[in-house]
Amino acid sequence: MGILEDLIKRAENSCELCKCQNDLDIFEVSPSDGSIEQSALLCPKCQSQFEQNCELDQNHWYCLSEAMWSETPAIKVLSYRMLKKLDNQELLDMIYLDDETLSWANKGLEEFNNSVVQKDCNGVILNAGDTVTIIKDLEVKGAGFTAKRGTAVRNISLGSEDGQIEGRVNGVKIVILTQFVKKS
Repeated sequence: MGILEDLIKRAENSCELCKCQNDLDIFEVSPSDGSIEQSALLCPKCQSQFEQNCELDQNHWYCLSEAMWSETPAIKVLSYRMLKKLDNQELLDMIYLDDETLSWANKGLEEFNNSVVQKDCNGVILNAGDTVTIIKDLEVKGAGFTAKRGTAVRNISLGSEDGQIEGRVNGVKIVILTQFVKKS
């Protein structure tokens, strides 16, 4: 079984934060080694609120009052980070994180608060979960194939580096420079 299947089983086929059941995908909780223990299954709305500088939907995050009690450390870390960003001191006073989990939560907090705004080749802001089209044939190093011009890349993730996004092409998750994509 792959990590996605394991996450779907662990999360009972719903977003591990808000319980939405649509368009779920892997979200690596940084800093991450890519393991299931440091990943979460999230809906596009939850992912986008973690991956970009946007106005937070306060009403969406009422779900944290339940999610913060998860036994899964990655979910506790995500809950803690969002509660900090929302400045919800009442729930922050209730959440319990052991020393190791708190250290992990705080390591990624600065990155979370200073996330980069990604733009396509035309200067259009990209959001997590968007679909983009590759505008130039791109050789994928280490994977042995070329991502062809016109290929649609669905449900992208925003990279932490300026000018980089992540998406699946031919079933392989790759990093793509934003200068070679346009929002669909």
